[in-house]
Amino acid sequence: MAFNLSLENKVALVTGGSRGIGRAIALEFASRGAAVAVNYNKSPEAAEEVVKKIQEAGGKAAAFQADVSDFKQAEALVKFTIDTFGDLSILVNNAGITRDQLIMMMPESDWDAVINANLKSTFNCSKAAVKHMMRKRTGRIINMASVAGQMGNPGQTNYSASKGGQIAFTKALAREVAARNITVNAIAPGFVDTDILKAMNAETLEAALKMVPLARLGKPEEVAFTAAFLASDGAAYITGQVIGVDGGMAMM
Repeated sequence: MAFNLSLENKVALVTGGSRGIGRAIALEFASRGAAVAVNYNKSPEAAEEVVKKIQEAGGKAAAFQADVSDFKQAEALVKFTIDTFGDLSILVNNAGITRDQLIMMMPESDWDAVINANLKSTFNCSKAAVKHMMRKRTGRIINMASVAGQMGNPGQTNYSASKGGQIAFTKALAREVAARNITVNAIAPGFVDTDILKAMNAETLEAALKMVPLARLGKPEEVAFTAAFLASDGAAYITGQVIGVDGGMAMM
C-alpha cells in the first residue's frame, strides 16, 4: 500500500501558530491541503499574516486568540475550530514560553508560568479535542516537546520539567485513546532557528552548537515536515513516540 503526505480534507488546530515552529507547521499543513486554525495569544498581526499567506495560496485558514493555559479559553478554541471548519482532525500542542533562570534565582511565578503555558495547555487542548476525536473514532495529536525534556538543560528546570511532562503525557494519552484510532506523538526539537534562539548570546549559542553532531541549527520547516508526516495516513501505526529533530543531540 502506497501512502503520501496529503492532508486533504483534514482540519488542523495549531496552538502558538503565529510564529516560529508553529507558523511553519501551519503553512506546511495548509500546503498539503489541510484547513488550519491558527491560535495566538499576543500576536494578532503575525497570526493574520499566516492566515493571509495560506489564503493567498488557495488554502483555508482562520485565526483565533486564546490563552490556552486557561481551560475555558482552550475549550473555546476547539469549539471555534469545529464551528468554522466542521471538524478537528489534527491537534498540534505547540504553544509555549521560556523563563530561564538558575533555580536559586527563579521566582515561583516563573515556574508556574512555564508549567501552565507549556504543560497545562497541552492537557487543556487535548482534553477538549479528544471529546470530538473519540466520537469520530479517529484523530492525531502532536505535542511539541523539546530535547530539554529528554536531557535537561541548566537554567531551565521549569522548561525541562514542562517538556518532560509533555513526553510522559504523550505516552499515557496514547495508551488511553489508541482503541479509538487516535494517535498521540511528540516531537522533540533541538536548537532550531527561531526568535527564542536569537535571544541567546553568541557565546552560549556557540557552546550549544558543539553539542549537535550535525553542527548546525535546525530549521522550523524541518520540524514542520516531521509534524506533517505524523499527521498523515502514513503514520497511522505510530503512537506514543518521541521523534527527535535535534541534529543528533539526544541519541537514545
